[in-house]
Amino acid sequence: MSRLYEAIDRNAERWLLLVFYVMLVVTMAIEVLRREILSYSSIWGEEIVRYSFIYLAWIGAAAAVRERGHIRIDVIMNYVGPRVKALLYIFGDIVMFGVSVIALYWSWEAVHVSWVFGSVTHGLRIGYYFFLFAVPFGFALVIFRLVQSFLRDISDLRNGRPVYEGDKLFD
Repeated sequence: MSRLYEAIDRNAERWLLLVFYVMLVVTMAIEVLRREILSYSSIWGEEIVRYSFIYLAWIGAAAAVRERGHIRIDVIMNYVGPRVKALLYIFGDIVMFGVSVIALYWSWEAVHVSWVFGSVTHGLRIGYYFFLFAVPFGFALVIFRLVQSFLRDISDLRNGRPVYEGDKLFD
């Protein structure tokens, strides 16, 4: 069971991103061909592309938190020691956790209202809450990854290891 958990923990966002990206690209290609060859396009195709992109963005945010790949100003990190660096990362994770909890609450409210009033999309005619759910789902993943990051940083700090900084985009 732990191997399954490790595989999911390591690759969950990658697989979800792959599914939504393929869905976006295939649907967009079909819609472009339909528009150019048949001079006809559908509203449902545009909706699938739009909502796939929204899910991609929120799942990608969680993946960035996991890898510490999100945008940050880290000039100060070059001038502080490893202990202060770890404390700054922990502080940043705590602040981001607070913001994510608030955003999760309010985004869940939007899903709940859509569910209660039975809102449907224009083209697909399915519940709008399926697509609004992308935001709380993304924030729940972000919170989960922040907790993992926080625990990893505390462990590194206690054991005297350098804090995980993620991969650098430019050096």
